[in-house]
Amino acid sequence: MKNKAALSEYIQYVALTAMFLAASVVLSIVENMLPPLPIPVPGVKLGLSNIPVMYTLFFLSKKRALVIATLKSCFVVITRGLIAGFLSFSGGVLSILIMAILLYIFKEHISYMVLSIFGAVFHNIGQFTAISLIFTNLYMWVYLPILLFFGIIAGFVTSVLLRFSLPALKYMKIKK
Repeated sequence: MKNKAALSEYIQYVALTAMFLAASVVLSIVENMLPPLPIPVPGVKLGLSNIPVMYTLFFLSKKRALVIATLKSCFVVITRGLIAGFLSFSGGVLSILIMAILLYIFKEHISYMVLSIFGAVFHNIGQFTAISLIFTNLYMWVYLPILLFFGIIAGFVTSVLLRFSLPALKYMKIKK
């Protein structure tokens, strides 16, 4: 009987992880279908696919959030290529690590908005660092402050969207 319970828990873990990964992938596809933001900066996105990852990090587990970010990067490799996957992985992992560290240090005394903003900014820093390893153009550094500024905006927007979706997710009564 003990093995049945453990197997059932494992199946629930895998199914829930797959559900949040699927939500992340769908949000990524939806975001890519939207018209570009009305700004003259290429590559800047809101990061909608990070909302399920943030939910997982904040309410389920840090390990599962890392698994989802890693699998999401694998999806990016398949659909957009190795460099895009490397950038996704670099930004996603650094973002999760920073948010997890902040959660550990500040526990309940830090808002989801602040965590989301830090996550978005460090996602951009991770991607910028990765691209800097690939291309050694010094003019790229001019782009970093712009990315950081838009990271703050993206973090704010994704935290608002996460907050907006929390009632629906609580209604599902998701267990860790």
